[in-house]
Amino acid sequence: MMNIAVVGAGSWGTALAIHLARAGGKVALWAREAEVVEGIRERRVNPLFLPEMRLPDGVRATGDLAEAVAGAGTVVLVVPVQFARAVLRELHPHLGANASVVSASKGIEVGSLARMDELVTAELRLAPEAFVALSGPSFAREVAAGLPTAAVLAGRDGDRLRRLQRAFSTASFRFYTASDVVGVELAGALKNVIALAAGMGEGLGLGRNAAAALLTRGLHEIARLGVRLGGREETFRGLAGMGDLVLTCSPGSLSRNRSAGERLGRGETLADVVAGREVAEGIPTARAAAALARRHGVEMPITFTVEAILDGAIEPRAAVSALMTRELKSETIL
Repeated sequence: MMNIAVVGAGSWGTALAIHLARAGGKVALWAREAEVVEGIRERRVNPLFLPEMRLPDGVRATGDLAEAVAGAGTVVLVVPVQFARAVLRELHPHLGANASVVSASKGIEVGSLARMDELVTAELRLAPEAFVALSGPSFAREVAAGLPTAAVLAGRDGDRLRRLQRAFSTASFRFYTASDVVGVELAGALKNVIALAAGMGEGLGLGRNAAAALLTRGLHEIARLGVRLGGREETFRGLAGMGDLVLTCSPGSLSRNRSAGERLGRGETLADVVAGREVAEGIPTARAAAALARRHGVEMPITFTVEAILDGAIEPRAAVSALMTRELKSETIL
């Protein structure tokens, strides 16, 4: 039986803890909120983030990070990227020397423009081979409910990846392996920016033609930046790229990012949209992605437009006109 610590008990962390316990793991779930720890211990539910799902007995909750990771051969990080550095510094003294660290967080740190693999290896003084990225089209509630799902584990150590693949996979959740850590990390982070734009289009009532064009051109600019930063083009056509983008941008989506964009498109203020408990990672990531694109000379019109809307420099409806009247050009894939 694999001892696993899941660090972060939001809806996605809770869903992964449920799945990993079903897969046969002995799971410690760390939550910062005392109410979450108490709810899981006493009623077997996470009252703040996934109250409709019962947690199996194989999941124990704790508010003590050292206790959570004690004896864990695998640590799964599921914390918002903008707060990850502080959690990693708290975690570092307690991490086992041979532990694998799996990041299921999707985003880019605004201040440093660092990906999660860069944050984790720097703050935990971790060998790059010990880091694994988990990404793909996987809504938390569907994973927790045991609905069929597929995702990717990306890392630099093939043996480690295969061990995790066998331990994490079940009849309802299938994992593929990949070696393109950079591409998988960037695909998971950048699709949230396009999901914000898709939600804005829905809020503005722009229709399905616009939604299809946005998704297609959004994938194009994600791949363009991703390849420039060292990812492989084929990664962006796979589960972590196109798969996650399609899921997150789809009508009726459970995505926090698409929902946040829809509220902005309907005229709500950014302050109201970010006031809830759950984090829409696309909001800070839009600024980080735009900064990376400018640094590397990559044209990303949708991302730049989302950034301008979030900064209050342009209204969503005016932004549509600005995008549609850009200089005409031929369609290129990369």
